[in-house]
Amino acid sequence: MSEQTVLITGTSTGIGLEIALGCARAGWRTVATMRDVARADRLREAADAAGVADLIDVRRLDVTDPDAVTGCVEDVIGAYGRLDAVVNNAGAGHVGTLEQDSVDDVRAVMEVNFFGVLHVSRAALPHLRASRGRLVTVSSVGGIVGQPFNEAYCAAKFAVEGYLESLAPLAATTGVRVTLVEPGAVASEFVANIDADAAIAAAGVYEPALRAYLARTGQAFAAAQSAADAAAVVIAALTDPTPPVRVQTSDGAQQFVGVKLADLDGSAVARMTGGWLA
Repeated sequence: MSEQTVLITGTSTGIGLEIALGCARAGWRTVATMRDVARADRLREAADAAGVADLIDVRRLDVTDPDAVTGCVEDVIGAYGRLDAVVNNAGAGHVGTLEQDSVDDVRAVMEVNFFGVLHVSRAALPHLRASRGRLVTVSSVGGIVGQPFNEAYCAAKFAVEGYLESLAPLAATTGVRVTLVEPGAVASEFVANIDADAAIAAAGVYEPALRAYLARTGQAFAAAQSAADAAAVVIAALTDPTPPVRVQTSDGAQQFVGVKLADLDGSAVARMTGGWLA
């Protein structure tokens, strides 16, 4: 394991930070990328405490910039000679709905959560073929179940799921394993970065429904899975000899996704998510 190299996006906080630490603890040379390296202190301090600082290489990467992505991957190959795994973790939450979101708002969500995954995966795939490596992407239960006030975010994650589910068997013919990891609620700064006050101010006729939704979401995240536990599922996918194409990070996430996968006419999901707005 000591010669294997993994590149992870979005590692300044939350699941990404824990994935970086977990990979380093497992002996991977870990390239931990983030859009703003000024936010790397938490990762560096945790790496020092865990005794793995020498295995973590922090680099700046904005996944929405395809030239920067290509340059970063080339630099990693130049530094280490190989790339054995990529974890697409960078993402951004968004609360809004069709009549309040601009098309530019939706495009911005897609750029980070969908096109960012494509940019990184495309740049990495030739090197992953050479190493017969792994392409692991942190998706979401929101990539399976559409959720009110999350239209743009779920659209991006649905796109990630459809794209990589379609790619997985093709990549497998060249020795690359593709896995989608689907967390539910995770205790991290992901939701804290959503401006709920601004969303309420813009909600118009949907304000009562949004307030109910936010109350329900607050309760869900109060009992959220830890980022470390979610990250452990990602690390398992990197080392499993026969990793699944899709895996959830908790029993709750599995049950939630299961409602959709057994719901041929959409009525079960409509009842479930409609209940969040009462």
